[in-house]
Amino acid sequence: MTAGTRTGEWSIQDLAKAAGTTSRTLRHYGQLGLLPPSRIGANGYRYYDQDSLVRLQRILLLRELGLGLPVIAEVLAGEQDTTAALRTHLELLRQEQDRIRRQIESVHTTLQKTERGEQLVAAEVFDGFDHTQYKDEVIERWGKEAYDSSDRWWSSLSDQQKKDFQQTQLDIAADYGRAHAAGLPVDSDEVEAITARHHAWVGDGWGGKPVTADAFIGLGEMYVADSRFAANYDVHGEGTAAFVRDAMKAYAEANLR
Repeated sequence: MTAGTRTGEWSIQDLAKAAGTTSRTLRHYGQLGLLPPSRIGANGYRYYDQDSLVRLQRILLLRELGLGLPVIAEVLAGEQDTTAALRTHLELLRQEQDRIRRQIESVHTTLQKTERGEQLVAAEVFDGFDHTQYKDEVIERWGKEAYDSSDRWWSSLSDQQKKDFQQTQLDIAADYGRAHAAGLPVDSDEVEAITARHHAWVGDGWGGKPVTADAFIGLGEMYVADSRFAANYDVHGEGTAAFVRDAMKAYAEANLR
């Protein structure tokens, strides 16, 4: 127990360590009214009781489920009963467990088919994945209008059109993988043709909004920086995601400036 704490409470440093987060994050949550300290000591330090632990657990779960902080504040404000909140928490975890199980099965199927050289099926590859889970990230990078436009377009598609769109991405990724394995330069005619299809596919996904050079290059950087996206390409060979990034940059500088 840290000096100054009482039985059944935690200092901000101890709570941050236990939760795998930072004191700065907890202070930010406090400033937003999400996680006020249960008391502030004479030394100005923040302390948290058991109710705070349960509340932080809910915040972290909802963050993992993709909810933004304003939405989390609304959810928590509507929950007065701790027991009911924990039951909801448990149900969400079970749903997440099922989603992760489906993702594991999906990736396992993709790996097996890739190793055997079989044709991938979009419905299998994307089982358990939800395009809305990246909503906050898309809005942060490209703005709410970009997300809303893309979401409207996606929602307007039939199930078959969604599968066709996803299959196009799989075909492009596989072609990138073959080009990378063959050692083709990123500015070669063959790779430029693949990247042109990629650029058109991104434009479709953005609801027809023009994909500028900077946006296309930034998207390529994200493919490498974010392991969730890199895995979509590196399944076709280690380093394919970086190859895609370089190809997108070369294409943008040659054709979109």
